[in-house]
Amino acid sequence: MKKDYLTKKWLVNKLTDAELKDFERMDDFDINTKIVEKAKLFDIPVSESVKSYSDFKKDLSNSGSKVIRLNTISPLLRVAGVFVIAIGLYFLFFFNNLTIIETLASQKTNFELPDASEVLLNVDSQIKFNKRKWNDKRELTLKGEAFFKVEKGSKFDVITSNGIVSVVGTKFNVKSRDNYFEVKCFEGIVGIKSNDIIKELKKGNTYRIYNNTIMIDSVTTNQPEWMHNISSFKSVPLSMVVHEFERQYGIEVEAQKVDVERIFTGSFANDNMEQALISITVPFNLKYKKSGSNKISIYKSEQ
Repeated sequence: MKKDYLTKKWLVNKLTDAELKDFERMDDFDINTKIVEKAKLFDIPVSESVKSYSDFKKDLSNSGSKVIRLNTISPLLRVAGVFVIAIGLYFLFFFNNLTIIETLASQKTNFELPDASEVLLNVDSQIKFNKRKWNDKRELTLKGEAFFKVEKGSKFDVITSNGIVSVVGTKFNVKSRDNYFEVKCFEGIVGIKSNDIIKELKKGNTYRIYNNTIMIDSVTTNQPEWMHNISSFKSVPLSMVVHEFERQYGIEVEAQKVDVERIFTGSFANDNMEQALISITVPFNLKYKKSGSNKISIYKSEQ
């Protein structure tokens, strides 16, 4: 089979220029590349061999298979074959258990957890959880920002680099970016543990830590405003506002001789860039201009 033949030659870097072009046009070129990249994480024995790569992928997709049978192949392909075995085991025992959901700049997504709890993930964010162990331990790791609508049941933990948020069944929002940690409770009661601080947050309250300063505030909405394409802020540095703008629009902002530590309270639209820029710059008497296809500069207005 031509596909199997090209794959074998690719694994040992023996493709001609013409064959490489044919191989790159194959439907599974991307996954083949990712598989070999992941194999670099393993310590590889050199005393075993593997059957054809296409047959191995069939074994990998068969979740009921417990044994991978090995056939003899030429010594030239032996090392490449063991690479495939290693990454196959990695997929079987790691990826089948750990689910990773992430968004890029200007991208949001919503999904259900195994217990039917709902999650809406904001831009440039990531969630990881173990699907196999979920019924025994409702626990996930968050980087970035997400809104949760948790079904009642056992304790539900959201683990971030800034702290742990624990609930049983409620609606809440968690934002954890760099040295900023914020939890908003929209329903029920939320438990928060951050370093040596343990806090219980009730409906309608916000808990925030920025630069080791704690602030308790109120929530006046029923849902996070970012779910309605609005990014809102209260008493935060302009730099934080600019970074969120970059995430929402997937664009780079350069502040030219602007004091980005000035405090900003307000909001900007996530679906209208011009309007968002006006909302950010006008309060500080700033101007903006496009300085590239994917870059915007903000600067002081002339007096």
